[in-house]
Amino acid sequence: MASPSEDRRIIRFGAFELDVSSGELRKQGLKTRLPPQSFQVLQRLLERPREVVTREELRQELWPADTFVDFEMGVSSAVKKLREALGDSAENPRFVETLPRRGYRFIAPVDEPAATGPAEPAVGGAVVPEAAKQAPVVAATGEKRRLGWTPGRAVVVALVIAVAGAATWTWRQGHAASIPIHSLAVLPFENLTGNSEQDYFADGVTETLTTNLAQIRALRVISRTSAMQYRHAKKSLPEIARELSVEAVVEGAVGRSGDRVRVTAQLIDARTDRHVWAKTYDRELRDVLALQSEVAWAIAQAVQVEVGPDERRRLSRTASVHPDAYESYLKGRYYWGLRGRENLIKAAAYFQQATTEDPAYAPAYSGLSDTHRMFDEDAPRESMPKAEAAARKALALDDTLAEAHASLAGVLYRYHWQWAAAEKEFQRALDLDPNYAEGHRAYAIYLLTMRRNAEALPEARLAQELSPLSPVIGVELATALARLERYGEAAEQLRRTRELDPVFSRVDLTLALMYAQQGDLAKAAAVFDERRARLGRPLGAAGPWVGYFYAKVGRSADALAVLRGLQERSREHYVTPQSFAVVQLGLGHKEEALTLLERAGEQRAVEVLGFSGPLFDELRGDARYRELLGRMGLGAAYFPKRGGPGTSG
Repeated sequence: MASPSEDRRIIRFGAFELDVSSGELRKQGLKTRLPPQSFQVLQRLLERPREVVTREELRQELWPADTFVDFEMGVSSAVKKLREALGDSAENPRFVETLPRRGYRFIAPVDEPAATGPAEPAVGGAVVPEAAKQAPVVAATGEKRRLGWTPGRAVVVALVIAVAGAATWTWRQGHAASIPIHSLAVLPFENLTGNSEQDYFADGVTETLTTNLAQIRALRVISRTSAMQYRHAKKSLPEIARELSVEAVVEGAVGRSGDRVRVTAQLIDARTDRHVWAKTYDRELRDVLALQSEVAWAIAQAVQVEVGPDERRRLSRTASVHPDAYESYLKGRYYWGLRGRENLIKAAAYFQQATTEDPAYAPAYSGLSDTHRMFDEDAPRESMPKAEAAARKALALDDTLAEAHASLAGVLYRYHWQWAAAEKEFQRALDLDPNYAEGHRAYAIYLLTMRRNAEALPEARLAQELSPLSPVIGVELATALARLERYGEAAEQLRRTRELDPVFSRVDLTLALMYAQQGDLAKAAAVFDERRARLGRPLGAAGPWVGYFYAKVGRSADALAVLRGLQERSREHYVTPQSFAVVQLGLGHKEEALTLLERAGEQRAVEVLGFSGPLFDELRGDARYRELLGRMGLGAAYFPKRGGPGTSG
């Protein structure tokens, strides 16, 4: 028989126990992840074991008329996730049996909770009436006849449930963490519509909440990129928190119907695996931005961190957005996150559509700027002016958008060579959003371009702390370490990054460049041989540095094959002259390589990591290269006067 503690009700079955008060399902003492509506379905089934709970009953109790999801898909999704948590199956059920066209039945034995003595006052100051204390406890079996289920008893038991429920709700809304929380991750919110085509909407809510919380300087917030990788994870919340090195996690669910949206969010302290806060919000779609700011502010209060005046002001803004524009924006961000040219074209179209539907919605312009900057198959003179115009429009509408400042910074230094102005924009972006992983990553690349290598390393490290599962950040941290000749650490970082993405080409490229930096060209070329053998990639599809290293070790025919591949690709889309320059330099055609580099400069198509690293190492003594650096405004940074500020490695 189950013996609940004096202020909670626990129902046990098999290796599981359901804590009704805290909203937790545990297996052998360890918490099992269960979405809120799946939990509610399980609770209803456990209250009436071996009885049929009809779909209509579930609809009336859990999907009332004002619930903004498709019921049929919603209940099927909730039951599916419940079975996944229990390790159950519809075909051979051990716990939840489906009765076609009728409903569900819990078929496993259930231990009944029993009273253990006089109840203590409820949490939050609510006091249980004396009559309620003396009322018989309702068994979880649902066999109401055992208690003589009279109207009088029903009223008393209902009062017990109402008072206890109110006390629990007070705790869940207002109880702060017993120990302040300084780091958290927002896990992907569940899409309760039952329609996978609405995933973009739940992802958008996740991203916006992450961005809002990231503005709090006293709180370290893991990037959406890393947190999203736990969408279908079967791991426990404490395990996820350990992998992300955070103290707490936020999880929730999103439902919608037409222009109405419902968001449920909860904060769990992973150190104790206890709920700290939870709440459900219903709003019109046009007020979803204010809703998400409200959620972020409530979480900030619950974790007990200091929120500065500027941060408080930004979190308390009550902006609204046209529902159609918000829809288009979220679809744009969804396709932007998928990368690849076709997806970026779709993203740009959706962002552009959002600016038409609501010309005052600044994030749509910021997304458009980000997208144009990523069109690396277009000539910079085509894409960069568009990116700049969109970023400036976003900032004219809302100067507090960190991502727009960072996007503008990228245009300023990569396209206009306005180094000081770009750094100012980066610093403004990171002041507005100190947890902006992409901002720290981009600023680290800027510092490496300026050959301020010692300053770049902490920025790259911070970017990885905020986005530990990003392969891009992993290789760029390794680059920063190699620039400072910390080769052992760089090699270990590349090993860990390869575990995240075994086929990521930049891992091999960074490893080869590191070997070359140490003077081992043969080992550098061998990296690409091993990659080609592993993946079966033809030489014609290889990047320019493959041709460079093959040429350097005497394999001119292979280098020329790479060069021909670049020429074929240039007929289909833009290829920077710097790519051709790299192969020509490997082949020993230095003057031709410098002419191509000058052409890349004229087209504002300089690939900054290669230009400031291996190309600098080989060409630093050449007068034409120095002249190019001077035209780019990098002469003083790359060749500081003796006694002046150095380049830090």
